[in-house]
Amino acid sequence: MPTDNDDHVDRRTVLKYAGTAGAVGLAGCSGNGGDGGDGSDGSDGSDGSDGSDGSDGEDGSDGGENAFEVGVTMGQMDSGLDPQDHAETNTEIIVGQMYEGLLDRDKEGGIIAGLADEWERTDDGSVRFTLRDGLTFHNGDDVTPEDVRYSIRRIVFEDVGIVSPQSNDLGSVSEVTTGDGQVTVSFEGYNPIAFQLFATNGPVMQQSWVEENGGDYINRNANGTGPFQLSEYDSGNEVLYEPFEDYWDGAPEVDELRMSASSESSTRVNQLLAEETDIVTNVPPNEVSRVEGSDVAGINSVASARIIFLQMRYDVEPFSSQQFRQAMNHAVDVESIIESVLNGFGNITAQPTLEGHVGHNPDIDPYPYDPDEAERLVEESGHAGVEITLETPIGRYLRDVEIAQAAANQIDSLSNVSCEVEQREFSSLVQDVTAPDIEDRPHFNLLGWGNAEFDGSQTLTPLLSSSGALTVLENDELDGLLEDAEATEDPDERVDILQEANQLAHDLAPWVFMHQQFSVYGVSNAISWEPRADEFIDPDTATQQ
Repeated sequence: MPTDNDDHVDRRTVLKYAGTAGAVGLAGCSGNGGDGGDGSDGSDGSDGSDGSDGSDGEDGSDGGENAFEVGVTMGQMDSGLDPQDHAETNTEIIVGQMYEGLLDRDKEGGIIAGLADEWERTDDGSVRFTLRDGLTFHNGDDVTPEDVRYSIRRIVFEDVGIVSPQSNDLGSVSEVTTGDGQVTVSFEGYNPIAFQLFATNGPVMQQSWVEENGGDYINRNANGTGPFQLSEYDSGNEVLYEPFEDYWDGAPEVDELRMSASSESSTRVNQLLAEETDIVTNVPPNEVSRVEGSDVAGINSVASARIIFLQMRYDVEPFSSQQFRQAMNHAVDVESIIESVLNGFGNITAQPTLEGHVGHNPDIDPYPYDPDEAERLVEESGHAGVEITLETPIGRYLRDVEIAQAAANQIDSLSNVSCEVEQREFSSLVQDVTAPDIEDRPHFNLLGWGNAEFDGSQTLTPLLSSSGALTVLENDELDGLLEDAEATEDPDERVDILQEANQLAHDLAPWVFMHQQFSVYGVSNAISWEPRADEFIDPDTATQQ
């Protein structure tokens, strides 16, 4: 069925005023970005044409007293500016100011128009996108269907130019064709979530610009279609942007955007309260009152698309026992952890699929906190007296170490299980979590997973199917359900199948189901800005107070 957004409100209006209640994140579990290249020579606009060399100039608002400048401070910087050669949330936020895809999402995660203003499913199961008129790249060249075709193929096919870590993000693409302002994408099979995938993934690049420049240049410069264009890139430290005046949805109100990072949450909060920045990420719960008590900033939070859980490997004792895994769920008082460790910034979960995602089963209740039942199940499992270790990253997720310590203490308080915590740098732990051989993966660890596609299969398949890239479970019944969900063309039937899969996953208990993470931002009183549910930061929707 065609979907035409021509006569609807424009993208920025949707993003600016959409409500933020709702659910649900960005790129999987990865999140550590490196420094990228070492260049600081700016982009194709670094010749001074942006007016950045004259703060007292007469050429408009750039640098004037009334200029609207916005600073964003995150926990980490990017790993380079190639929008198709990364898999980290922070890099996506930085490059996503300049690059965009065929479709987009509103603040709550709903699919809206992007570079395409019409999209439809064809009779043979392919998907067809119609590009809006008048699209240009930041260098002034027109966007063509051939550019879109090249961009999709560069992501999916290794022989096009790079081996993209996003190669699975658009589904099993078999062919991309163009014609009459349209791009048609065909798949190996039906791909029931094609539009969900394209609403989150698939940044578009200019084919000639990519082919004329090497990888190092592409990672230090930018030529996208987004609301901001690059004015200066200081790798590992700071990125400066200016508005793209020819943006198809109108240039943003922000005259200058600055993105930087500090790994210490207290430093970010101090910068916010000193009015050195306007938006800071991951304000820890113990700092919330300090921000709210100030007269310069407040807290904006939203339930994110990220689920936090303790995963247990099915093929090693004691976690090979379903009774033992269920015991661990009864042993952890998740509600108390949300209240005491997270100050209420979290929603308890009972299944891999978050509320608001396709396939969420509303009839599944969380495991009740019941130490007596936990001890009984441990005895039944035959593993009484076992000693286990919970591995946790340090500082990757909101209060991750404190959450792990609280959960381990509750497990350790059982009369027949001993549990301790091992703290690990995320970069090291994630290498083990993603090891090709399951034998090299941790037995018991805290992990977070963001699902920016808002579809249950995007959590269940990679993490819990037998062939999943990060799986800790092998179960033929669950595998069959997930295969059926991807084969059906009936969306209602697919929801039923995914709900059944979530019930089975709850019963099998491959995880200690913990909580849905909240994105907690500190926001200056000088601006008005509402966060999105998918962890992407969109300063182009900010307005001056």
